[in-house]
Amino acid sequence: MTDAIDANAEVHDTSWSANLEQSEHAASQRRVVRDALDAVERTANGCHVNLVTHKNHGHPESYLYPALEREFDDVDVAFVDQCGCGGFVTRVHV
Repeated sequence: MTDAIDANAEVHDTSWSANLEQSEHAASQRRVVRDALDAVERTANGCHVNLVTHKNHGHPESYLYPALEREFDDVDVAFVDQCGCGGFVTRVHV
């Protein structure tokens, strides 16, 4: 997994994971959504990004999926699993 999202990072031309379980993500659902949208934007067509979200905000279906659907009309969003630590993994195919 990556560390916190780097706004200056290049586009990922392979599938990758974005770690949205950092302390700043635990404290702010808005930050999780913002960084998740950024991660999807930086994922090349034909690849996917696993968004690993903090347990503090519950299942991402309630707050993240609607944001992804509003922002992107050409992605597939799928729940993968809940981590042993309580976080959630959502796969977004671009």
